[in-house]
Order: sequence, then C-alpha cells, then structure tokens
Amino acid sequence: MTALTETPVAPRHAPWGLLLLSLVAWIAAYASLPSFADTVVSALGLESNTHLAEAVRFFAYDTPKVLLLLTGIVFIMGVVHTFVAPERTRAMLSGRRLGIGNVLAASLGIVTPFCSCSAVPLFIGFLSAGVPLGVTFSFLISAPMVNEIALALLFGLFGWKVAAMYLALGLTVAIAAGLIIGKMGMEIHLEDWVRAMQATQSADYEAVRPSWAERIAAGVAHVKDIVGKVWPYILAGIALGAGIHGYVPEDFLASIMGKDAPWWSVPAAVLIGVPMYTNAAGIIPIVEALIGKGAALGTVLAFMMSVIALSLPEMIILRKVLKLPLIATFAGVVAVGILFVGYVFNAVL
Repeated sequence: MTALTETPVAPRHAPWGLLLLSLVAWIAAYASLPSFADTVVSALGLESNTHLAEAVRFFAYDTPKVLLLLTGIVFIMGVVHTFVAPERTRAMLSGRRLGIGNVLAASLGIVTPFCSCSAVPLFIGFLSAGVPLGVTFSFLISAPMVNEIALALLFGLFGWKVAAMYLALGLTVAIAAGLIIGKMGMEIHLEDWVRAMQATQSADYEAVRPSWAERIAAGVAHVKDIVGKVWPYILAGIALGAGIHGYVPEDFLASIMGKDAPWWSVPAAVLIGVPMYTNAAGIIPIVEALIGKGAALGTVLAFMMSVIALSLPEMIILRKVLKLPLIATFAGVVAVGILFVGYVFNAVL
C-alpha cells in the first residue's frame, strides 16, 4: 500500500448546504452595507452631513466592504487553484507577444467597479495564482481608474470625447506601467509569504485530483492564510482614508488648478491627491465642482486619477504584500503616466 492510500483523506461529500448559506449571508451582508453605515452614524449620535459623520460613515461602509470582497475573492481563488495550475494561469495572462496579458488584465479592470483598496484582494489573488507581477499591476491600476462607473459619469458630465480620451489614456497608463514593472524583474520585492505561497502551490499542484470537499476546504484555508495576514493593514488604510474623506478642501484645490496656473499645477494636483481616498463615484462630484470653479480639466483629471489609483490607504494595504522598493516603483511609474494624461488633456482641450 502506498502512503497515499493509507493516509486518511477529507470527506468526499462537499458541504453544499453550508456553502449556500454562507453565500446568502455574504450577499445579505454586502447589500446591507449602506444601511449599516447609516446605523453606525446614528448610533453614535452624529449630525448628518458633517465632516465627522461623513468620515465615520465612510469607515463603517468601506471596512466591511473590502473585507467581504477580500474573503469572497480569496476563497474563489483558493478553489480555482485546485483546478488550474499556476503555470497555466501565468501563461494565459502573461501573453506570448506584446504584453497581451497586460492588455487583458487592464481590460478586466474596466468591468470591475472597484476603488483602489477594493481592487487589492483580486490583485493578491492574481499574485497567489502565479500571474506575472507586471500583469497584476496592469489590473490594479486599471480597476479603480478606468472602470465603467468613471467612464459613465465622465460621459454624462463632459461628453463622449472626454470619456473616450480618458479611456484610451487610462488604459495606456495601466498597460505601459504594467509592462515597465514586469520588465524590471522585481519579483524579489514581493513579501516572503507571497513568494512562498506561489512556490508551494506550483510544487503541490500535481497531487491526486481533489474532491469538491477538498476544493472547498482549500478555499477556506486560503482565506484563513491571506485574510489573517492583511486585515490589520486594511483597517489602518481605510481609517486613514476615512479621516481624509470627510475633509476635502475644494476651494483650496480650485485655487491651484486654474486654467492659467503654472506648469507645476499638474504635479501639485497629483501630490495632493495621493493622501486622499475615494472611488470614482465619490471623486467625480468633486471633479465637477472644481471644473465649475474654473479649474483646468487635465489638472483636475490628474488629481482624480491620483486619488483613485495612487491613494495612500492603498499603499498601506499593499505594504503587507509588497516591499517598499516595489511600492515606490509602482507609485513612481503610475505618477509619471498620470502626469502625461494631465498635460495631454490640458494641451488638447
């Protein structure tokens, strides 16, 4: 008898009932997030529409949202790993010519309406599945910056030309930044636990084909491993973002983003946007207000892109996955791309 036949295995019957109940609970929890956030604000006795109330509402909404997304996506990726070898996933998204994987990943970002912190769970899932580093960054940049919500709102406010230019330039930034980071060979700057997970999965894949019970167990173990490591960083990042979210100084921003402002207004707008945190739906009204106060469109869009693609809370969460040199490279490459977009918009429109 082999060791494999002598070793007890997990039950062959998958816990479908428990899985279905968990799915229903997950959907119900996600759907109740807005009312939950309002309840928290009311329970604390905060007056509506104040800066503090908005900050608390933001934290109470985004914290469970990101944790729910992380749990759901990591579980699914854990199950997927039992079907698809990391090598196959890597081959599918890396592409054989001209960065096809980067194009696919950036295009996927268009249909995933995530803010930067919400995109991190899928980014982690891609990494743990062995997807090339540069390809994962193309998704991480595209998902918050060029999703359908941003495009629909820009179309409604500024017309199809602005929306089309934003789409083309945003995808260019996401694809080019991913290609550059991929070419730099910075996998060594992934945190050790991420690289160890990739190596373990690659080595263990050729084992006996698992049952559904074992696949589900693998998904649960994946959640415990990854969520257990990154949740403190998620709380810290969203807490910082919530504190900033309630205090957006529109008048000050408009004063340095005017159409007659000097060349340095675009990089200044990017630097101001980085510490802030919101999604496309949250920043578009601010963009509209700034434009109404005479700000230049390219400068305001550069500010918007830095808020939703380079937020400081996102960097705090990524710190558990990436080492500082890789975070700095990511921020620098994307910032250069955003500056390019801002100057092009100001020159053309």
